Amino acid sequence: MKRSYQRFFYYLTGIILLSLGIALTIQSRLGTSPFDALLVGLYRTFGLTIGSWEIVVGFSMIVFNSIVSKKRPELFAIATSLFTGAGIDFWMFIVRDTIVPESILAQSMTFFLGMVISGLGIAINLQADFAPNPFDRMMLVVKQVTGWTISFSRIVISIFLVIIAAFFGGAIGIGTILITLFSGPLIHLFMTYVDRLDRRFILPHTTINNQT
Repeated sequence: MKRSYQRFFYYLTGIILLSLGIALTIQSRLGTSPFDALLVGLYRTFGLTIGSWEIVVGFSMIVFNSIVSKKRPELFAIATSLFTGAGIDFWMFIVRDTIVPESILAQSMTFFLGMVISGLGIAINLQADFAPNPFDRMMLVVKQVTGWTISFSRIVISIFLVIIAAFFGGAIGIGTILITLFSGPLIHLFMTYVDRLDRRFILPHTTINNQT
């Protein structure tokens, strides 16, 4: 039971950091990830909030995954979209007027800080293994259906999202390319350290509790 609480703590911490990182990359105005670029484009075209579109697009992906894989929709994935959408709107409200980078140096610093924080958030969220991310699940579904590798499936989905984002005037820029190229290695690096931290401070206590 205690381990479940720890996983949920990881899960929420990961989402909080991820949504903060997304808000910072958006605020940098240098481009965001393909998925977030689409959210910004939908916000600019139809209104609502960026977080609201996170929920809408996430739910659409969940339905797509369910239909293609012929399985029930994953309810925990809906929770992930809801929490992430709420987190994005919260952080955008905080940074919109407090972090307004004007120079290219300030924009670059804001972007790289956002990318690093997002990578850490995703790594912590993956360590929690608590609820699936609709985008990551779609990547696995496409892999299963097509027989492609995970990397190639992710590239194809990312290109598709960029095309749609461009149609809606999304936040596409040099940052989009940088995130596409370096977010994977960055997440992998953080996962190594998060796993070590988990094994050093969490698992030993869990083992002791299970033995008593």
